[in-house]
Amino acid sequence: MDVPADLLKATIRAVAERIVAHAEELTTLDQAIGDGDHGINLRRGFGAVLAELDATAAKPLPEALRAVGTTLVMKVGGASGPLYGTLFLALGKELPAAPTRADAARALAAAIAAVQVRGKSEPGQKTMLDVLAPVQRALAEADGPLGAALRQAADQAAEATVPMQATRGRASFLGPRSIGHMDPGARSSALIVAAVTEALEGAA
Repeated sequence: MDVPADLLKATIRAVAERIVAHAEELTTLDQAIGDGDHGINLRRGFGAVLAELDATAAKPLPEALRAVGTTLVMKVGGASGPLYGTLFLALGKELPAAPTRADAARALAAAIAAVQVRGKSEPGQKTMLDVLAPVQRALAEADGPLGAALRQAADQAAEATVPMQATRGRASFLGPRSIGHMDPGARSSALIVAAVTEALEGAA
C-alpha cells in the first residue's frame, strides 16, 4: 500500500515547520562558523515547501520527495540548498511508493552518497553527513522501535560535531577556530530526523 496522502502531508509539514521554528537557532550556529545564513536560507526554502504542501502531498511518495528537493534547490541559497535538495531528490529516486525499513535504509545510503558527491565531502569533516551517516547505520541495524533510536543517533552525532575541526565548507576557513561549535548542517539534519520520526510515530 502506498503511503497515505494524509501521512505524507503531515510528515512534510512537520519537517518544514520544525526547520522554520528553529531558523534563528540555526542562524546563530552558522554565525559562529559560517556565513550566518543557514537558518535564513532554510526558512525560505521550507516556507516554500509549506506553500506547495497540498499539491506535493497529493503525489506518490517518490514524486513528492522529488518535488520537495526541487523546491529546496530553487529556493534555498548558499550550500544548503543544493545539498538538501540533492538529499530529497535522491530519496525520491530510490524509494518505492510503499517502502519497507530495508528500502528506507538503502535509499538513505544512496542519498548520502549523492550528497557526498555534490558537496565533495565525507563523514568526519563537520558537515550534515556527520548526522546522516550515523542515522543511516541506526536505520539499517535497529531491530526494534525506530523513532527513539534514530533521534538519539542524530542528536548524539550533532553533539559530536562540536569538538571537530571543520575541513569542508565555509567553516573550514576558520581552521582550529571551528572547534567548539556545533555544525549548523548537522543540527538541521537532526531536526529533520526528529520531525520525521515523531510524525510517523504520531500516525502509528
